[in-house]
Amino acid sequence: MQQNHFKHSWRNLRSRKGYLAINTVGLAVGIAACLLVFLLIRFETSFDDFHAKKDRIYRVVSAIKTPAGMTWSKASAFPAAQALRLDYPQLENVARIYVRDNKQVAVPTDDANSIQKKFKETVFFADPEFFGIFDFPFLAGDAKTALSQSNTAVLTQAVAEKYFGDWHTAIGKYINCENDGVCKVTGILKDIPANTNFPLQVVLSFETARKEDLPTDWSGVDGSLNTFLVLPPNTTAPQFNKQLQSFVKKYMPAGLANHSYLLQPLADMHYNSRFGTYGGTTFSKQLITALSAIGFFLLVIACINFINLATAQAVNRSREVGVRKVLGGSKTQLIAQFLSETFLITVISVGMAIIFALIALPLLNRILHTSAGMSPDGSLIAFLSGTIAVVTLLSGLYPAVILSRFNPTIVLKSKLTSKTAGGFSMRRILVVFQFAIAQALILGTLIVVSQMNFFQNASMGFDKDAIITVPLANDTSRLHQADALKTELLQQAGIKNVSLSIFTPIDKASWEGDFTFDNGAKKSDFGAQFKWADADYFKTYNISFVAGAPYKQADTVTGFVVNELMARKLGFRTPGEIIGKRLSFWDGAITARIVGVVKDFNSTSLETGMKPVVLGSYRPLYRLLNIKIEPQQVKQTLAGIESLWTKAYPGFTFEYQFLDDKIASLYRQENRLSQLYQLFAGIAIFISCLGLYGFVSFMTVQRSREVGIRKVLGASVLNVIYLLSREFILLIGLAFVIAAPVAYYFMHQWLQKFAYRTNIGIGLFLGTLLIAETIAWLTVGYRAAKAAVTNPVNSLRTE
Repeated sequence: MQQNHFKHSWRNLRSRKGYLAINTVGLAVGIAACLLVFLLIRFETSFDDFHAKKDRIYRVVSAIKTPAGMTWSKASAFPAAQALRLDYPQLENVARIYVRDNKQVAVPTDDANSIQKKFKETVFFADPEFFGIFDFPFLAGDAKTALSQSNTAVLTQAVAEKYFGDWHTAIGKYINCENDGVCKVTGILKDIPANTNFPLQVVLSFETARKEDLPTDWSGVDGSLNTFLVLPPNTTAPQFNKQLQSFVKKYMPAGLANHSYLLQPLADMHYNSRFGTYGGTTFSKQLITALSAIGFFLLVIACINFINLATAQAVNRSREVGVRKVLGGSKTQLIAQFLSETFLITVISVGMAIIFALIALPLLNRILHTSAGMSPDGSLIAFLSGTIAVVTLLSGLYPAVILSRFNPTIVLKSKLTSKTAGGFSMRRILVVFQFAIAQALILGTLIVVSQMNFFQNASMGFDKDAIITVPLANDTSRLHQADALKTELLQQAGIKNVSLSIFTPIDKASWEGDFTFDNGAKKSDFGAQFKWADADYFKTYNISFVAGAPYKQADTVTGFVVNELMARKLGFRTPGEIIGKRLSFWDGAITARIVGVVKDFNSTSLETGMKPVVLGSYRPLYRLLNIKIEPQQVKQTLAGIESLWTKAYPGFTFEYQFLDDKIASLYRQENRLSQLYQLFAGIAIFISCLGLYGFVSFMTVQRSREVGIRKVLGASVLNVIYLLSREFILLIGLAFVIAAPVAYYFMHQWLQKFAYRTNIGIGLFLGTLLIAETIAWLTVGYRAAKAAVTNPVNSLRTE
């Protein structure tokens, strides 16, 4: 019986090739979009799930209570790991990692002194216990002892081949890591998978790290220094968090009583932007939920196409149903027959969707900087099987019930019309629902794009155009060479200004801390950002003064410059009142008077508000050259800068970054969201218009005699187009009335996370309606115009 159902279903579909094409393409695109969302979510939720102890691995993170609220850091103090080992011997393992970006690694020749090749790498310094916590497979060497000694290194297979040609011969060879000395290769890791928060390439033993680069006491922390531990099976994170309270009281200095430690699960690292990961961006759980909803709704839109076309075509199949019923066919058999057709269409569509997804996946990965793949594991097979079942029932059940209900007496007398066949009002509802989803996505896209444009064009309080930053070589003579390099650069054509600093005005990295003001007895009740820079910094970035003047050019602090917000938070009504007051940091280690106040500028991304900022000259901490160039001579100027830099630092690799690129990287997650919205909004419109075209094509055929009569009676082409399209235009307008408040609510909630945000103006709503109505009118109008210019004789000759 079932075999007969499929045989008849295939014959029916072959006889209606246009119906089959529109349905399969619409379903295939919807399923492909849903499949891409599934693959992306599968990748993003699989981070670090391959470690055997993943459910018991935690990172020790910091929480700092301030009058303004809680601040968070992924850092823990340098001595914390050893203290945890001593105080809590029940912990299975404790290990530190210390991450440094853009470290130069040189590969010596056989005598280990002559440099052969140089590379820029992200270098991890790790305790030997690190590979006892995390299960990164070794191809050569012993995971337990590879990092047990100073000046030892573990490389990944790809890096070893890049350095030495063949990873099999890399063990026992040497690399020279910038300022950390010559290291012997003691282990080779299998290439690290993309779905990990630890993008290991070069791992040096923790003992190799220069201690002068690390805060070695309890009061100093560095966000790049993290501590991981493995809890015993019978201990939970909340239980151990309570023990950490007494641990902090025991070791933290009295001045840091507002600091506390807590455990962050390994599984939380990829999603929690509060703490961040290493070298990548977090992927919030809210974004996963939003993507899941979008994928589901795109599938629903495709199913609505199927339902509309199937119920609209009910008149054409009414006699078939009538004959089957007269010959004894039951309602259940008819439903099974029509579900078999839907199943065949769905299976064909899934096959096409897999092909579409395979073509689109590399593009999606490139746009989103991900590495999602289509490996045929159990989850993918379950997803595809579930999709076939859900789409078959969702798309086929309602049309099957409508068709099976036909009265054979009525249909065999040819008294059935598209309106009396049933489901006419439902088709209108489904069209409205379909375009409500599409317009909600369009409005969401316009709001996200508007917010991104706001980020790009907002005034930051400093000049960000035509400025490049060049990291100084990280060696002991870098500052001596930097002074000479700065002088030579200022003589170069195309260069307007040069300054030295630790950070740019806006930066992911920052130094923050409390201070003592005006010889006060206790520290401030709020923290400030420190930006160490020379006196030319203000001129290079065009940072304006509202009171006072820059500090003098010097190697150490001779005066401080603060922003307006700092003055206001300290209780001064006008900026000039704070001039001459004294600031003291690090228990009096650095003390100077305030000599100037600058206009407020954004020192962090526009997601957060302004922060109090203190600038001072402290030469030992400078890490960057900030160079303002003429925008008309970029290519020649960059070549000149590279030549002078290479001359100053002959053993190091030159690299640079434009400041506007650096700022754009702060909004990588929002850019991803913008691109996803644009992609899925386009897919939603395409599917909706495809279904609308098929639906209008069928309705045009149904009303061809009416159109013929109207033309004979004098109706113009425009009259006919208006007749056939007005209902759909009204339905899309109704869909907009539903979509607008829903989209506004959710996008308004999304915008609230930004301290600086665009306005959701009436123009965005009008733009959404205009886009939807224009696309729909073009779709409907084209088919209506074809019907309008048809010779009425062709449709009336049988009357």
